[in-house]
Amino acid sequence: MAAGSFFVPLSVLLVLGVPWRAASSQQVPVLLWSSESSLWSSQPSTYAGHVTTDLQLGQYLDAALSNGPRNVLLFLQEKLSIEDFTAFGGVYGNKQDSAFPNLENIMESSPSSLVLPAVDWYAANILPTYLKEKLGVSPLHVDQSTLLELRLNESIPSLLIVRLPYVNSAGSMAAKDVLRANDEVIGQVLSTLKSEGVPYTALLTALWPSRVNRDNDLVVGSFGRQLLATATPTPTYPPLSFNMTQSVPCILFWASNITVFMGGQDLDLTNETFRTSSSITKDSFCNTTNAMLVLNYNNDLKIAFIMEYRRYPVSARDWFTLNRVEIFNGTVNATFLAPQVSAPSNYSYHCEFVSSLPLHGPLLVQNTSKTSPTANWRLTITDFQIQAFNVTGMSFSYASDCAGFFSPGIWMGLVTTLLFVFILTYGLHMVMSLKTMDRFDDPKGPSISVPQTE
Repeated sequence: MAAGSFFVPLSVLLVLGVPWRAASSQQVPVLLWSSESSLWSSQPSTYAGHVTTDLQLGQYLDAALSNGPRNVLLFLQEKLSIEDFTAFGGVYGNKQDSAFPNLENIMESSPSSLVLPAVDWYAANILPTYLKEKLGVSPLHVDQSTLLELRLNESIPSLLIVRLPYVNSAGSMAAKDVLRANDEVIGQVLSTLKSEGVPYTALLTALWPSRVNRDNDLVVGSFGRQLLATATPTPTYPPLSFNMTQSVPCILFWASNITVFMGGQDLDLTNETFRTSSSITKDSFCNTTNAMLVLNYNNDLKIAFIMEYRRYPVSARDWFTLNRVEIFNGTVNATFLAPQVSAPSNYSYHCEFVSSLPLHGPLLVQNTSKTSPTANWRLTITDFQIQAFNVTGMSFSYASDCAGFFSPGIWMGLVTTLLFVFILTYGLHMVMSLKTMDRFDDPKGPSISVPQTE
């Protein structure tokens, strides 16, 4: 295996029974930390939808194995998804109700740490094999009791694997208890290593995702699969953030394209939005119930996203909604209502197109009269993602997507299936309606006599 590569031949995957085709729709998180500082100089991309590939994961591991400790500890859980950290983790530093208090403290206090929210599932599955080949040692499956009996040497590489279960259950509290128990195991194992003064590099990942997301690549229409030769490269800039204080940001925003049509011309504001200084958000604000992200451009042009946090008694959940989007150009402004842009308060909102154009199924409805000078203004945002409440860092929470479950392809399959069911039902009905004859001619009746005349 070449350095920096995580390649495994297709024949090996088939022999091992790995469903490699599912890798595009199944991801697991990978958390790395080490007692050695400055192991990862480059941080992963955190924009919406980014999946760490096998090559990228190999590069991060090579950096740790080449420059860091040779004692590697792999915590391998049966099932885990990044949504588990969102659902059961602490909020705004409150670890009392978190299922991962030890893990959160470890990631914050470690000299080097790296979080990869979404890694190709098959790459994480072959981690033991990859680490075995890189270190040149056989993996040793341990628990807390056997770890106390080991005597690790800093100069001799070792690969220790700790298995952590994930039990599926009907209630979220039971799953949280299992995750909390696993977190205690992680804390106890690392306390043992710390007491012995052994330098180490640790990883936490899973064999399977606990929650499998819908694969957006299979949706047709405006969200359809593109040929690799013609697909537009995804921008790699980080999301735009706004901080009321110097600590955690309170608003995150990302898009691959922002275009405003005004004054008879299209203005592409993408580069000016994400590649300028933080002063672009200088007029923004946020609190526990309201937030407004204001983007300031040249020539007195501004775009404001006004959001609100509220509780809906029907769903018994807290939601955030994008009430309206306003465009200011000097003294003239246009207002677009966004009644369908909403998500649970601890989620972000994502949509392929947030636009006022009918072509994209307008989520933005202009709130002006036909005689207004802004009646012909248009706004289109591609790969729109925003989060204004419960932001915990520079990465988005789980995204509530605007794409409906019943895509055109699914509707075509359902209609075709119903048509075949109708034909089959009609045929069975016709067969069951056949009746046998209740009367037959008697072949043994009297013969016909023909009188003869002389």
